[in-house]
Amino acid sequence: MVDRALALNPSYARGWFVSGIIRIWASQPDLAIEHVETSLRLSPRERMGPRLATMGIAFFFKRRFAEATSKLLLSIQDDPGFPPALRCLAACYVHMGRLDEAREVVKRLRTITPQVMPNDLPFRDPQDRELFLSGLRVAMGGDTA
Repeated sequence: MVDRALALNPSYARGWFVSGIIRIWASQPDLAIEHVETSLRLSPRERMGPRLATMGIAFFFKRRFAEATSKLLLSIQDDPGFPPALRCLAACYVHMGRLDEAREVVKRLRTITPQVMPNDLPFRDPQDRELFLSGLRVAMGGDTA
């Protein structure tokens, strides 16, 4: 449906953002980044936090952890209480070998929500899910990734 909406109105910034989220779930991080960048170009004054978090998550699944961390930290500056950004940041830090920072992020996350490990993940690719969950498990004090 979002593809149809964008075909009808290619200037629909929110549609590009939603498409970016869907592309992450479908394990298409390159397309996700491209679509979120289009959203940012079309509506630069809209809140940046969720869009930067989406880009950060896409970079995470591309295993470009430094770029993911950069986007996620900017996202958290804009929206400090957004659990998905904090979860992904913790997982990023683990995969970068920065365990102390990952555990600090988990502490911060626990002040926002008791649910550090989400019950349901929309990521279709089992490797993406495992990359994310293994990082969170280690950040919570489990075995190394």
